[in-house]
Amino acid sequence: MKIVLLRMANPAEAPLDLSGSSIPVETQMDIMDLATKGGPIMFVLLALSLLALFIFIQRWLVIRQAGKSDDAFMSRIKDYIHDGKVESALNLCHSTESPTARMIGKGISRLGRPVSDILATVENAGNLEVAKLEKGFPIIATTAAGAPMIGFLGTVTGMVRAFFDMANAGTNVDVQLLSSGIYEALVTTVGGLIVGIVALFAYNYLVARVDSVVNQLETRTMDFMDLLNEPAN
Repeated sequence: MKIVLLRMANPAEAPLDLSGSSIPVETQMDIMDLATKGGPIMFVLLALSLLALFIFIQRWLVIRQAGKSDDAFMSRIKDYIHDGKVESALNLCHSTESPTARMIGKGISRLGRPVSDILATVENAGNLEVAKLEKGFPIIATTAAGAPMIGFLGTVTGMVRAFFDMANAGTNVDVQLLSSGIYEALVTTVGGLIVGIVALFAYNYLVARVDSVVNQLETRTMDFMDLLNEPAN
């Protein structure tokens, strides 16, 4: 009765919890906690993600540089070929760091041979340049396909460990023991899916950029072959 009267006399104070139960505190998931809960599998996924990230950045820089279009280069090559300055055209190709310059340089070095031989040489050089651009792509593709599987492997091994702990606990099995084991097991699935999805998008993006460079190389090849046929017209 005295407690009720004191509450009425001081209404500004917080109400008393007369039920005797404590208010539960909401907990939030921490990314670092998730990473450590998965066990050794998470370190494998981390290593794969870092390797794929390194290759992606490196390839992106190389492909971006290769995709830069230089119309002045083809104009100068055209002028040199029309003036009969083959050596100057070769020197320009050697001094220009681009797949187009190396490809055209191979074609110029075969001048005097049949047009079919020159075209085959240019196409082979273009294929080599594309292969250089795609260096490291299998690792990103393997990461995209393998990371989810590695995550599932961690889930299976985690569930086996959880049921093993339950078997050892005997009749003392409680909900906390079961939920803790399942929680740790599912973390690897989340990690594997995240790494795999990001790697898949990165791989498709790089493939699209390489296709753009290939189209550009094909255009330059056609321009070069048309240039060789101009004097005959």
